[in-house]
Amino acid sequence: MAPNAGAFGFFILWERFDGKMSRIKFFIDGFNVYHALEREVSYHKYKWLDYSKLASLFVRRQDQIVEVLYFTALANWDIQKVNRHKVFISALKFKGVKVILGQFQKVEKRCRNCHQHYYTFEEKKTDVNIAVELMKSAVKDEFDTAIIMSGDSDLVPAVEAVKSLFPAKKVGVVIPINWRAALLKQVCDFHMKMKEKHLKASLFPNEIDLGGGVKLSRPPTWR
Repeated sequence: MAPNAGAFGFFILWERFDGKMSRIKFFIDGFNVYHALEREVSYHKYKWLDYSKLASLFVRRQDQIVEVLYFTALANWDIQKVNRHKVFISALKFKGVKVILGQFQKVEKRCRNCHQHYYTFEEKKTDVNIAVELMKSAVKDEFDTAIIMSGDSDLVPAVEAVKSLFPAKKVGVVIPINWRAALLKQVCDFHMKMKEKHLKASLFPNEIDLGGGVKLSRPPTWR
């Protein structure tokens, strides 16, 4: 059973529903949440985040979380980032979270000030992967309510498509801390705001025992 979300003072617009148990599926935009935390140094410690626990804080007591999907990509040009990320992914999988990987693409850009060309990496496919999984899950009737954890307006068309084709299903959004997500709020059936108290309540322990002598340790830069 999920905890009583109302006890956390969340802004949840569930009143329009019938109060029956709802099958909930979460679609978490890993990089969107990551960059929200990256914006403020004091939030860096929350990168070690148990998304399974976090998701449970945003559902009603009578609801059932059927699956938590976490969408991300590995920064293969930076071995230290990759190693931290792999440890984190292992922790999420240990808690039953399904991880879906996208990719980074090297792109050429032009500096607006000096007009020099340079190369950088941009994360690709996350919004497409979320859209595809959201539609597939709706077609397979895997949820009554989908909850997206993201502030990315690129997901608006996917939400609109699911709501149009499956009017009986609900789609909500958890807006990451430091994001506004006005467009997503407009198209979703309800919205909730992630706050620091939710992050504090959802951290992994510094060390996770996987059994068999295998342990995962929190990266030093995430403490």
